[in-house]
Amino acid sequence: MIGMRAHCLIVDDEAPAREELRYLLGTFEHVQVVGEATNAEEALVLLRSLHYDLVLLDIKMPGGTGLEVAEAVRHSPNAPKVIFTTAYPDYAVDAFDVDAVDYLVKPFDAERLGRALDRALSGGTADEIEQPPAPRGPALDPLGRIPVQQGDRTVLVDASAILYASAARGYSYLQLAGERVLVSLSLNELERRLTGHFFRTHRSYLVNLNHVRELRPDFNGALVLVMDDRRRSRVEVSRRHARELRRLLGL
Repeated sequence: MIGMRAHCLIVDDEAPAREELRYLLGTFEHVQVVGEATNAEEALVLLRSLHYDLVLLDIKMPGGTGLEVAEAVRHSPNAPKVIFTTAYPDYAVDAFDVDAVDYLVKPFDAERLGRALDRALSGGTADEIEQPPAPRGPALDPLGRIPVQQGDRTVLVDASAILYASAARGYSYLQLAGERVLVSLSLNELERRLTGHFFRTHRSYLVNLNHVRELRPDFNGALVLVMDDRRRSRVEVSRRHARELRRLLGL
């Protein structure tokens, strides 16, 4: 560190992309770029040799993917915060599974990068970060369907097909009967837009009560919901929300 500046590594196989990131990062006084890598192997050598607070990481590169790099260092002491910067939107779910702080799809501007940096350097967790960035993507339609970006197309998911939603650092996962998808809406935004049979069971979960199969007691007056999918997914209900849920269900 120099003063309070965060040391940043840029990893991208394309020189113009690295130059653009350097330019954008140069507008933030609290971040200093101290290294660049052009492929996964170089990135791992640098990350294992020096301490970085932050790494901006591409997905598709020669010799390995950014996801593999993030997985390789995620459990190391003082692991850097990872922000993926990529042209491919399809890997967002995988990115959050390796503890990425944010996922930026090129092209993005300094404002969007700034929000990602704030998130990374604030030390927030998925549960703590529920306030969304500026609205992204298409607005919800009047029928209550949720837009899910899949490559170059947008799939509209009917609200009735959603078992529950879970927080993912300013985004949300939607659990459907056979898959889990990532949407660019925070859990707070989903709660405002999914009304009716949806209930906030926890700061990290929003549940479609039509898909609840069982209620089971948990520690200290809390509950666990067993959903009606084949996996019998379980969703936590906090003690505070359990009281309201029991009242709502007449229990």
